[in-house]
Amino acid sequence: MATDSWSAARDGAARLFRHRGEERQSAIEAQLDNNAALVARTEDVERARQSLVPLWVLELESLLDEHPEAVAELRTLISEIEAARPAQQETWVQTNVARDNARVFASMAGNVIVHEAPIGGHSSPAREAGRGEGAEEAR
Repeated sequence: MATDSWSAARDGAARLFRHRGEERQSAIEAQLDNNAALVARTEDVERARQSLVPLWVLELESLLDEHPEAVAELRTLISEIEAARPAQQETWVQTNVARDNARVFASMAGNVIVHEAPIGGHSSPAREAGRGEGAEEAR
Protein backbone atom coordinates (compact mmCIF):
# COMPACT_ATOMS: atom_id res chain seq x y z
CA MET A 1 0.00 0.00 0.00
CA ALA A 2 2.99 2.26 0.38
CA THR A 3 4.16 1.66 -3.20
CA ASP A 4 3.62 3.52 -6.46
CA SER A 5 1.53 0.66 -7.83
CA TRP A 6 -1.01 1.08 -5.03
CA SER A 7 -3.32 3.37 -7.00
CA ALA A 8 -3.63 0.88 -9.86
CA ALA A 9 -4.15 -1.99 -7.42
CA ARG A 10 -6.80 -0.06 -5.49
CA ASP A 11 -8.73 0.94 -8.60
CA GLY A 12 -8.52 -2.55 -10.07
CA ALA A 13 -9.70 -4.19 -6.84
CA ALA A 14 -12.60 -1.77 -6.60
CA ARG A 15 -13.57 -2.60 -10.22
CA LEU A 16 -13.63 -6.28 -9.32
CA PHE A 17 -16.20 -5.67 -6.63
CA ARG A 18 -18.54 -3.84 -9.03
CA HIS A 19 -19.90 -7.33 -9.70
CA ARG A 20 -21.70 -6.91 -6.37
CA GLY A 21 -23.12 -3.53 -7.30
CA GLU A 22 -22.13 0.11 -7.01
CA GLU A 23 -22.85 0.32 -3.30
CA ARG A 24 -20.52 -2.60 -2.51
CA GLN A 25 -17.86 -1.18 -4.84
CA SER A 26 -17.99 2.12 -2.92
CA ALA A 27 -17.74 0.26 0.39
CA ILE A 28 -14.68 -1.66 -0.87
CA GLU A 29 -13.05 1.60 -2.02
CA ALA A 30 -13.59 3.06 1.47
CA GLN A 31 -12.23 -0.11 3.08
CA LEU A 32 -9.12 -0.02 0.87
CA ASP A 33 -8.57 3.66 1.70
CA ASN A 34 -8.95 2.96 5.42
CA ASN A 35 -6.52 0.04 5.20
CA ALA A 36 -3.98 2.23 3.37
CA ALA A 37 -4.30 4.90 6.06
CA LEU A 38 -3.82 2.28 8.76
CA VAL A 39 -0.66 0.99 7.08
CA ALA A 40 0.65 4.55 6.67
CA ARG A 41 0.14 5.26 10.41
CA THR A 42 1.96 2.19 11.69
CA GLU A 43 5.64 1.87 12.45
CA ASP A 44 5.83 -1.71 11.22
CA VAL A 45 4.45 -1.43 7.69
CA GLU A 46 5.17 -5.03 6.70
CA ARG A 47 3.43 -6.41 9.81
CA ALA A 48 0.37 -4.26 9.09
CA ARG A 49 0.26 -5.43 5.48
CA GLN A 50 0.56 -9.08 6.46
CA SER A 51 -2.21 -8.66 9.03
CA LEU A 52 -4.57 -7.44 6.31
CA VAL A 53 -3.88 -10.32 3.92
CA PRO A 54 -6.34 -12.82 5.50
CA LEU A 55 -9.15 -10.25 5.36
CA TRP A 56 -8.63 -9.64 1.64
CA VAL A 57 -8.25 -13.34 0.91
CA LEU A 58 -11.71 -13.87 2.43
CA GLU A 59 -13.17 -10.91 0.51
CA LEU A 60 -11.79 -12.16 -2.81
CA GLU A 61 -12.78 -15.78 -2.16
CA SER A 62 -16.31 -14.67 -1.35
CA LEU A 63 -16.48 -12.54 -4.49
CA LEU A 64 -15.22 -15.36 -6.70
CA ASP A 65 -17.63 -17.86 -5.12
CA GLU A 66 -20.52 -15.55 -6.05
CA HIS A 67 -19.08 -14.38 -9.38
CA PRO A 68 -16.75 -17.01 -10.89
CA GLU A 69 -16.68 -14.98 -14.11
CA ALA A 70 -14.47 -12.45 -12.26
CA VAL A 71 -11.54 -14.91 -12.13
CA ALA A 72 -10.14 -13.78 -15.49
CA GLU A 73 -10.43 -10.14 -14.43
CA LEU A 74 -8.59 -10.89 -11.17
CA ARG A 75 -5.81 -12.68 -13.04
CA THR A 76 -5.43 -9.71 -15.37
CA LEU A 77 -5.30 -7.34 -12.40
CA ILE A 78 -2.62 -9.46 -10.72
CA SER A 79 -0.52 -9.41 -13.90
CA GLU A 80 -0.88 -5.62 -14.19
CA ILE A 81 0.11 -5.08 -10.57
CA GLU A 82 3.12 -7.37 -10.85
CA ALA A 83 4.25 -5.54 -14.00
CA ALA A 84 3.91 -2.14 -12.26
CA ARG A 85 5.84 -3.14 -9.16
CA PRO A 86 9.47 -2.13 -9.01
CA ALA A 87 11.97 -4.94 -9.44
CA GLN A 88 12.87 -6.40 -6.08
CA GLN A 89 16.43 -6.24 -4.99
CA GLU A 90 17.64 -9.10 -2.90
CA THR A 91 20.11 -8.50 -0.16
CA TRP A 92 21.94 -11.44 1.25
CA VAL A 93 23.79 -11.29 4.52
CA GLN A 94 25.91 -14.04 5.94
CA THR A 95 27.61 -13.81 9.31
CA ASN A 96 30.03 -16.49 10.37
CA VAL A 97 31.77 -16.49 13.72
CA ALA A 98 34.42 -18.93 14.90
CA ARG A 99 35.82 -18.81 18.41
CA ASP A 100 38.11 -20.83 20.62
CA ASN A 101 39.87 -22.86 17.94
CA ALA A 102 36.61 -23.49 16.06
CA ARG A 103 36.42 -23.48 12.29
CA VAL A 104 33.73 -22.23 9.94
CA PHE A 105 33.17 -23.49 6.42
CA ALA A 106 30.56 -21.34 4.71
CA SER A 107 29.26 -20.54 1.27
CA MET A 108 26.55 -18.34 -0.19
CA ALA A 109 24.72 -20.09 -3.00
CA GLY A 110 27.52 -22.54 -3.61
CA ASN A 111 29.19 -25.66 -2.29
CA VAL A 112 31.79 -26.18 0.36
CA ILE A 113 33.87 -29.31 0.04
CA VAL A 114 36.46 -29.90 2.71
CA HIS A 115 39.02 -32.69 2.68
CA GLU A 116 40.96 -32.84 5.88
CA ALA A 117 43.80 -34.93 7.22
CA PRO A 118 43.30 -36.32 10.70
CA ILE A 119 43.95 -33.79 13.45
CA GLY A 120 47.67 -33.46 13.92
CA GLY A 121 48.47 -34.71 10.43
CA HIS A 122 49.52 -38.23 9.50
CA SER A 123 50.68 -40.53 12.25
CA SER A 124 54.27 -41.64 12.39
CA PRO A 125 55.74 -44.60 14.33
CA ALA A 126 57.71 -42.22 16.60
CA ARG A 127 54.59 -40.23 17.42
CA GLU A 128 52.61 -43.41 18.13
CA ALA A 129 55.35 -44.53 20.53
CA GLY A 130 54.74 -41.40 22.59
CA ARG A 131 51.03 -42.19 22.94
CA GLY A 132 51.12 -45.73 24.23
CA GLU A 133 52.28 -47.22 27.52
CA GLY A 134 55.34 -45.59 28.87
CA ALA A 135 54.44 -42.33 27.19
CA GLU A 136 55.58 -40.44 30.25
CA GLU A 137 59.02 -42.00 30.03
CA ALA A 138 59.33 -41.23 26.30
CA ARG A 139 58.65 -37.56 26.94
